[in-house]
Amino acid sequence: MIREDALAQLPVRTALPALRHALEEHGCAVLCAPPGTGKTTLVPLALAERGARVVVAEPRRIAARAAARRMAWLLGEEVGRRVGFTVRGERAVGRETVVEVVTTGVLLQRLQRDQELAGVDVVMIDECHERHLDADTTAAFLLDVRAALRPELRLVAASATTDAQGWARLLGDAPVVEAQGVSHPVQTVWAPPARPVRPPHGMRVDPALLTHVASVVRRALAERTGDVLCFLPGVGEIGRVAGMLGGVDAEVLQVHGRAPAAVQDAVLAPGRGRRVVLATSVAESSLTVPGVRVVVDSGLAREPRTDHARGLSALTTVRASQAASRQRAGRAGREAPGAVYRCWTEAEDGRLARFPSPEIKVADLAAFALQAACWGDPSASGLALLDAPPAGALAAARAVLTAVGAVDASGRATERGARMSRLGVHPRLARALLDGAAEVGARRAAEVVALLSEEPPREYGDDLAAAWRRARRGGDAYSARWRTEAGRLASALSDVRRSAAGPGGADSSRAADSSRAAADDAVAGLVVALAFPERVARARGAGAYLMASGTGGELGDGSALRSAPWLAVAVADRPAHSASARIRLAAVVDEETARKAAAHLLESGEEVRWEGGDVVAREAERLGAVELSARALKSPDSSLVRAALLDGLRREGLGLLRWTREAEGLRERLAFVHRVKGAPWPDVGDAALLDRAEEWLEPELSRARRRADLGRIQAGQALQRLLPWASGEAARLDELAPERIEVPSGSRIRVEYGGPQPVLAVKLQELFGLAETPTVAGTPVLVHLLSPAGRPAAVTADLASFWKDGYQSVRAELRGRYPKHPWPQDPSTAEATRHTKARLDRG
Repeated sequence: MIREDALAQLPVRTALPALRHALEEHGCAVLCAPPGTGKTTLVPLALAERGARVVVAEPRRIAARAAARRMAWLLGEEVGRRVGFTVRGERAVGRETVVEVVTTGVLLQRLQRDQELAGVDVVMIDECHERHLDADTTAAFLLDVRAALRPELRLVAASATTDAQGWARLLGDAPVVEAQGVSHPVQTVWAPPARPVRPPHGMRVDPALLTHVASVVRRALAERTGDVLCFLPGVGEIGRVAGMLGGVDAEVLQVHGRAPAAVQDAVLAPGRGRRVVLATSVAESSLTVPGVRVVVDSGLAREPRTDHARGLSALTTVRASQAASRQRAGRAGREAPGAVYRCWTEAEDGRLARFPSPEIKVADLAAFALQAACWGDPSASGLALLDAPPAGALAAARAVLTAVGAVDASGRATERGARMSRLGVHPRLARALLDGAAEVGARRAAEVVALLSEEPPREYGDDLAAAWRRARRGGDAYSARWRTEAGRLASALSDVRRSAAGPGGADSSRAADSSRAAADDAVAGLVVALAFPERVARARGAGAYLMASGTGGELGDGSALRSAPWLAVAVADRPAHSASARIRLAAVVDEETARKAAAHLLESGEEVRWEGGDVVAREAERLGAVELSARALKSPDSSLVRAALLDGLRREGLGLLRWTREAEGLRERLAFVHRVKGAPWPDVGDAALLDRAEEWLEPELSRARRRADLGRIQAGQALQRLLPWASGEAARLDELAPERIEVPSGSRIRVEYGGPQPVLAVKLQELFGLAETPTVAGTPVLVHLLSPAGRPAAVTADLASFWKDGYQSVRAELRGRYPKHPWPQDPSTAEATRHTKARLDRG
């Protein structure tokens, strides 16, 4: 029986009849219930009361353990009897168990092994509003199971928010059952820093903001009563703020996914005195912390991000969404009126994203793609997902899976891929575990992979082999978790090998005994290189490296790794405004190991390209972007040379060709005619000319071998090939865009076509008697009227208007300066001349 005193305090009890009815009628339901209503703990017990076996899927291990302990407490039992839990590396389930709490990752593994979920009657996916990728995938697989194998399997999607219509549609227009929580008013206090702080980038948070958060916690303790719950983005920030709270009159607790079980239990139990709980987003809805009356919100959260261009994946610090901020604030009003101190301005609040990004939109999809391939739907097109995976990210994930041998050319999972999926780690780490074990032994490979699956604390340093030795020595919480995970991985690898070998079969991939003698540095380097082959990196000097992916990386100034000629980079991120990544964790390798681990990136052949302003031809061997060796080629392939020359023209421009004044003039004339007449007159802009290089630069381009040869190509002669000779229009070029125009004085004046309008620059006296502005191709020229000395006097596009209105002022200004030249009162009837008055008088 459930404790009656506790049952009365859980508002979700009033929604249980409607939830049972929805499941009986439709088989699926969406349950919306605020944090603290009993959604996670009472509902599974209530569903199990009628003989059903219930599996509850939580997004985090800490939430799964806490939910199981709370349900067992409600029954007055220890965990492992009627309520149990299974998370990665830990299991507490007995024969009596009717409610099992698991992580979504564990449930995915179980579904891959047993699609029918034999013996399970109800599955509840908790915290579905958080849009974790594993939860979305689990829901899609369960809907497949209901549709094809077990229509009687009941499914509950439980959300701590009321934004549930998307889930209802996904579950076949399932009913939405809402439970009203006991909500007390929460006062909002805007508490931004006095001075601007730098925005977060990557994992970095401005220390000034953390100092401010600590001061706001102290302020809240002074102004309010009750416990204080402070939200911070990660473990590092929690530790730093905790260090700033020394001497406060309260117990300071830290809760996050890595916290020891004893600390987690202390946080979830009522305290004897006042407490300050520093927490990650796990406390938004997954955990209910009693006694909280005040929330201090840093306004930051961590989300996964993948830089596909650089091959870097990591958590990054982002501004928390409006939805997350509401969830956090609500924790202050669960038991009594409370307050939330928000470390930003009210104006900023309106600019925040409404909801957090669904993980499927921003995360590395390699694990998802492997799950989908093992499920039999490599494209994921048949999966019922709230958001489709981005095509580019999915393609990048498939490329990774193909490189590690997890999928075949069609995207279907290979037998090796199926084994990798059962190891419970990212496909990259699964590859490192499988292949590394064959080289260095299962236990040592598992220990290094365990270091990669949870990044060591910063104080362990950037040398992975040294971090490995420190973890072995033990003495801290990380080393304890690492040892547990290494044991789990070794056990999982053993299970996978046994299943691959068959009943009674031998392990065919056991490493030679001699591998035990390999140095830690070599073992660590090999395993990291197997996990991240595109991140093997060669030194470029001064702590800088070039990865096989083409990404540059730099070590910190004090790193002991700076002298290593080769590294395998385990963790890197790119600081703001930096072209290179910052290497945060790496292991030393040699070239032989790099070649072996990244064999699929190894290639050799002729390389002919434009480099340093000319054609460079050589035979090179490369490991991705890293050049291993090269020698000059005396007779490179002509087609490769031609392509390199075209690349040079694109990079440096068509000025590499020989352009005489006549050639430039022809190009300007053609550009003008194309602009006013269009086809068949050619476009002679840079992009168009480069696209049609075969039509006007041949055969000279194919005979060229270097930059100097381009300078010998007569561009004017080559352009003649683009004229519309076939239609006969080419003969009209001098008519449509004449090089020169004869003016009334008899002079033939050059027309300049380089601007938006053709320009005729001519001495004013040579146009006397001309009433209309000259035209070319129907376009009036822009007349630049010059003084007798050739200096600009006036500009007009309407000569008749100039003679009438503008001439007299020009005449008045220049007649005294040039008295030897004619300046008639009426220029429209005067005789045009290019001579002085004396010359005219002589006849």
